[in-house]
Amino acid sequence: MSLLGQLYGRAPALLTDLYQLTMAYAHWHNGSSEREAVFHLFFREAPFDNGFAIACGLETAVEYVTQMAFTEADIAYLATLEDNAGNPLFERGFLDYLGDLRFTGDIHAVPEGTAVFAHQPMLRVRAPILQAQLLESALLNMMNFPTLVATKAARIAHAAGGDPVLDFGLRKAQGIDGGVSAARAAYIGGCAGTSNVLAGQLFGIPVSGTHAHGWVMAFDDEIDAFDTYARALPDNCVFLVDTYNTIEGIENAIRAGEKLRENGHEMAGIRLDSGDLAELSKTARRMLDAAGFENVRIAASSSLDENVIAELKREGAPIVLWGVGTRLTTAQPDAALDGVYKLGAIRSDRGTWSYRMKLSDTPGKLTRPGVHQVRRFTRNGEPSADLLFDEAAPSTAWAGTCGPQCHQFEANAPHIDLLAPVVQNGQRVGSAPALADVRAHAGEQFAYFAARANYPALIDRYLEESTDALRDWLARRDNPRPSRSGKMAE
Repeated sequence: MSLLGQLYGRAPALLTDLYQLTMAYAHWHNGSSEREAVFHLFFREAPFDNGFAIACGLETAVEYVTQMAFTEADIAYLATLEDNAGNPLFERGFLDYLGDLRFTGDIHAVPEGTAVFAHQPMLRVRAPILQAQLLESALLNMMNFPTLVATKAARIAHAAGGDPVLDFGLRKAQGIDGGVSAARAAYIGGCAGTSNVLAGQLFGIPVSGTHAHGWVMAFDDEIDAFDTYARALPDNCVFLVDTYNTIEGIENAIRAGEKLRENGHEMAGIRLDSGDLAELSKTARRMLDAAGFENVRIAASSSLDENVIAELKREGAPIVLWGVGTRLTTAQPDAALDGVYKLGAIRSDRGTWSYRMKLSDTPGKLTRPGVHQVRRFTRNGEPSADLLFDEAAPSTAWAGTCGPQCHQFEANAPHIDLLAPVVQNGQRVGSAPALADVRAHAGEQFAYFAARANYPALIDRYLEESTDALRDWLARRDNPRPSRSGKMAE
């Protein structure tokens, strides 16, 4: 069952901000609702100083777009909204229109798990402007957070160096849907499993867990807690040893492990959740080995992230299983991905594209006009350069600009166009890839780019010369204060 179906039973059309509906109403009222438009969803800055992000959230977005509909209850609620004068905010005719509305446009998207860079579109929506504009808030909600968490998870998994990382973040997640979508994104990013059972049911993610301090505290003696747990789950024993005194906890785990072994079972591991993890894990390893438990794994789960794990690795901590919670699920230290959804072009009355860009006194907020595609050129099967170009103005050869640099590209040189069709005429194109395949793709992408600390020098991101010139022309033309329009004459 899908995330939307499990949590809501449908794709909720009211998962939007009010201004999306007021703009839709104004387009309907103006008679401009059917004008074809192109919007791009992208982020302005990569999270965690990572240089790039792992695109995530597409499957939920596609499901939402292809199933979104306003129910009778939705329409009844909207009919209760009033303007500042106390009148109905929306005409009845518009509400009836919404009752019949379905998405009829096209969406091109970067496959989930793909490495993307700032200002490169992860999604391109081409549809009647009312429909395309109405999707803004929902699409950003469904893409921004998962992309943030998938990137964080990839960084953590990379730091763990092949050790399994488990998502333990449900209890600290931002709500039910936040916990579930974070678990899926974390798995795509490289986590081996999750403690979130609902996510396991929905997506087939392996679930894993031990016991909590509350289990140990429910007994008069720690050893009784371990023994009782072992009798119930003899082949699933990872004992949490730091409830009272960690060294004594390790000793009690060894005693419980010896009883398990006498009955034909083996202790799977111990978990450290506080204290000096480097020193405690080394001590634990010595104690376990001396007692004949060389194969018992040591897990840790104390305020971990990629930086803590990397430091513990450098210190030689014999930890081989990592449970990461708060800092993964809430993607600390970045609170959100700086994702935006901007209009790039709209059809004129003559049927040609009229390009649009947002101007700003903040340079990073200027948008790029056009109908965007990202072409990733390859050399010997590996990425060599990215080129953002206007798909509505195809060429057989381009000059790309990257700051002061300029490079000539042959259009038919080995390449991959990152944006591929996922929705056409409102219907899904193809079937969803297996989650395991998405996860493997994300792992390959992150490993390739993360291994190249000098990535910007190794593979430049170019803006096709005519698109670059168009952007500059629009900015120069419209920068004078008397006119701030972002429109280009056709």
